[in-house]
Formats: sequence, C-alpha cells, structure tokens
Amino acid sequence: MAGNWLPAAQLTGSGRPVLQPGEVECSLLSSVDLFSEETPSFPNLKAGLVILTTHRLIWVQESTTSPTAIFIPLSAITHIFSLKKTIKSMFASPRFRFQASLGEKGTKGVVVITLILRGKSDIDSFVEKFWEAWRKKAWEDGMKSGSEASGSVLGSGSGHGSGGDGGLAVRMPVVGVAGILRKEQEMWENTDKSLQEAFQDLNALMNKAKEMVILAERMRSKLLSGSTSQATGTNDEEIGTKEEMQELLLSVGIVSPVTKESAGALYHQQLSRQLADFAKIPLERAGGMINFIDIYCLFNRARGTELISPDDLLRACSLWEKFDVPVMLRTFDSGVMVIQSKSHSDVEVFTRIRSMVTTPDALRSGVTASDAAMTLGIAPAMAKEHLLAAEGKGLLCRDVSPDGFRFFVNLLQEVDADDIFLVKDYGIYQTWIKVISAAR
Repeated sequence: MAGNWLPAAQLTGSGRPVLQPGEVECSLLSSVDLFSEETPSFPNLKAGLVILTTHRLIWVQESTTSPTAIFIPLSAITHIFSLKKTIKSMFASPRFRFQASLGEKGTKGVVVITLILRGKSDIDSFVEKFWEAWRKKAWEDGMKSGSEASGSVLGSGSGHGSGGDGGLAVRMPVVGVAGILRKEQEMWENTDKSLQEAFQDLNALMNKAKEMVILAERMRSKLLSGSTSQATGTNDEEIGTKEEMQELLLSVGIVSPVTKESAGALYHQQLSRQLADFAKIPLERAGGMINFIDIYCLFNRARGTELISPDDLLRACSLWEKFDVPVMLRTFDSGVMVIQSKSHSDVEVFTRIRSMVTTPDALRSGVTASDAAMTLGIAPAMAKEHLLAAEGKGLLCRDVSPDGFRFFVNLLQEVDADDIFLVKDYGIYQTWIKVISAAR
C-alpha cells in the first residue's frame, strides 16, 4: 500500500492496531488524507483513520474488506510545522504538516508529510496532543526508568544527609511574632516536602504498575502461543496451572482503553472493535457464549478507572453487525442478551442436552435449569434459555408446576404416525417404559 516508504502496522481481528509495550492511544481522527506535496513518489493515502499514540502515528485504511495499516514512528519526526491561520484555511479542510526522516537511520531521506482532515475534527486539539506526544518521547521511557530509579534513591539519601546536618546546626531562639511566623513557615516547608516525596513515590508506583501490565501481556501471549504449539505431551496438572496463570494475567487489565477523550466522535466505533478483541478469551473459556452482564463486569474490570455505562456497551455491541468481527450480540425470545462467537453452534448444545435428558433419572423426573447449568457449566438463566430453545426445536417437553419448570425428552418423536398404538421395543421410548416400570 505504501511501497517501501512506510512500514506496515499489525492489526487485530477487529481492525484495531496492535500496540507496542508501553504504547497508549492519545487521539483518533477519521477521513484523513496522508501524502507529501514535495515528494511525488511518496504514496498518496486517501480517507483513512489516523490513530496517534505515544510511540507512532498510525494510518488505517478501513474502506476495504481487509483493513491495512502503516505507521510513522514519532522518533523519526524531526520538525512539526505550526498551523497557518489564513482566510483561505477557514473555507478549506484543515491541513497539518510535519517533517520526518524515513527509512532505517534515515535512508529514505527527509520528507515533509501533509495530513488533510476531511471529517469533522478539532485540528487544534489534535496538533496539541501531537506536540505533547512528540516532546514527551515515551518510547525512551523504558531505557530511562532504571536510571531514574537509581537517581531517586541517591536523591533521597542526600536529602536525609542534609536534614542531619541541619539538625546539628545551632539555631538562635526567635521569640514574639517573628518566632510564630518562622515556626509556621517551617511547618509549611515540612508539609510541602512530605507531599513531594509522596507524589514521587506515587509516580514511581504508577510506572512500575505500567511495566507490570506490559510484562503480564507478554507472558499471557507466550502462554497462549505455547498452549497451541505444545498441546500434546502435557499432563492435566500442567494444563490447569497454565489456565490459572492465564486467568490471573487476564485480570491485569487493558493497557490502552478507548476513551471519549482520545477517540472523540469515533468512541463507540473503536470501543466496539476493542470489545470484540477482548471478548475472544472469555468466550473461549465459556464455551462460545457469555452473558451480557458478565462481559460488562469483565470488560469494566479490565478497563480499570475508565469505566463505561451499560448503554455504551450495548451500543458498542450493536455496531458489530457493521464490522467483520468474529463475535455477535444475540437476544433470546425472553429478552436475555448474550454475546457469542459466530462459530458457536446450538447443535452441540442440543446434543449435550439430549444426552442429559435421556438418563434414567431425567426420564423419570425430568431436569431443571439448575441441573442443566451444572451439566453445561453455565449460568442458570442461560441454561433455561437453552432448554427453551431446545423445546422450540421439538427436542423437549415442558412441565410447569408450583416447583417451577421441568423439562423432559419429547417422546412424541418416537411415535409412528402410521401406527400410533405401536409400542416399540427399542429406542428412547423403550428405555422410558423400563424406567417408569422400575419406579412402580
């Protein structure tokens, strides 16, 4: 797409970029053109989604069936041009220009790149965030974290030394109003020092927490890749340990959750894509279907402090119909909403239900939603929906009593329509007769 000028960016199954360790999204813009006026051989990219992160400027082509993406490292940018406010710019699409040294070690040369914002976007806010991300140089934080930690330790040691020298110094007593003012000044200085030390420790803790999230993501990806390549030759204890470790690492959270501040008008669209990527692992663990309330709790726990409302989650799920994602929102006849994988089939569930209701105990007294929940390993509300769906397919019959619903196998399917009085000596009908006779 971009020839040899710009490297390709990896995308998830829902079309969102795969972020690097420590990389966080800052802003998103839709309908953006990317080209170079001074370099004719530079690719001319039209109407794409621009994602500004702390490490890169990513351009995603969403109009095609298989989205593609390229990126420009912020470390390659050498100069950012200021916005020109002219009368002509008031009636034209906003433009933003910056200079970058492309290729490995600048082998492609210095190119002036232009961004044209065709959509309804705030160019001033985007440029401000662009400047901030470029100046912060977050891609260098990993190398500086070790030196900053050692520097903070040395700084705290020197502070204690100075405090000791100050304690040994002889001070002249000051009385009257001057003494009161001096005592109050010392109190304010001690309070300010304590606050600075507290915030310094808090910043160090936040940096360490970010590193732990990145480390957890790396470990989880290795465990997931290892579980597929080394599925054979492992015992149950090792498999259980890996699954427990994956569950612990999954609860660490999302490094860069989509927010209204960063996504703007694209908030629900990007939230929908991120939710589709997040729901893959919980769906695999739940057998291909999970309750809407459960995914709401899991997703909010992973987002940390960036919580979303149920309406936002429902709107994000409803947008899956427009995207090519492997998950979908399903609503049962009773109104219960679930999220399920597109590869999930009810036939397998119906097969397990049929084998459950054809046992001797179930033939005699039927099954409840709680029984089906324990057998299928799902919530009772979802188990009841599966039983009602199986009844709609003609596999089960329902008995309503003061104790609740009980479901039995549908023996009417065993009756021969040509001879309804024929008693078969084989099949489920014969098994049912034996069970009922033995109970009497």
